[in-house]
Amino acid sequence: MNPAEFGYIAAAEEQMWWFRGMRRILFGLLDPIAGKYSFRRVLEAGCGTGANARALAARYGWPLTALDLAAEGLRHARDAGVPRLLQADIAALPFSDRSFDLLLSLDVLAHFEPGAEAVPLQEFARIVRPEGWLVLRCSAFEILRSRHSEFVQEKQRFSRKKLLQSVKKHGFRVHRATYANGLLLPVALAKFRVWEPLTRAKPASGVQLPAAWLNGLLEIPLDLEAFLLRKGLNLPLGQSVIVIAQRV
Repeated sequence: MNPAEFGYIAAAEEQMWWFRGMRRILFGLLDPIAGKYSFRRVLEAGCGTGANARALAARYGWPLTALDLAAEGLRHARDAGVPRLLQADIAALPFSDRSFDLLLSLDVLAHFEPGAEAVPLQEFARIVRPEGWLVLRCSAFEILRSRHSEFVQEKQRFSRKKLLQSVKKHGFRVHRATYANGLLLPVALAKFRVWEPLTRAKPASGVQLPAAWLNGLLEIPLDLEAFLLRKGLNLPLGQSVIVIAQRV
């Protein structure tokens, strides 16, 4: 990822609607699993600035190891007090086979060239124990590629079908597969396919904290989605795709 993006994320992720709403969506999907299973070793593969690692550890009390390849992201995570940090490549994980009960990788696979995501997925399959869990979140649909995508050096986006095929191919049994951030899809399409080309917008970070009223307004659709997902409903469209699977 573009190293400059970590600074924007660190400045906005505690308050910005997208980060807050997507954390609630993640919790809505994880709560049923966390209530039934005991996870003694948890890995976040591609932790960025560490906000998700902090939130997951605080909510579930998991002994979580967080790693990232980028020194810039780890510096922010270290400053925020995230313990058990490690600099490593998710395509060559420095762990023995069957090391973890749960592995989460959020918005990382999009930074691999199409087809190259098979390498980290194989690593995930190697280090997750049998019956252990995998949680993936990826950017969805090529039509939603934006100037922000260019700025962060995104290499690909995934459909639900594409991600499911990859996960199953690497020895995981899928329990849930859903899109997220779908209610705002018309707004995203208008911005990315109409406004940005019309104004000839240059690549730039989309991580900016809007005015308080707008920030609160944009958070509402994500809160509604979190509620629906917690009730067991999978969403048919969205700007992200999330898969929860178990190692065979």
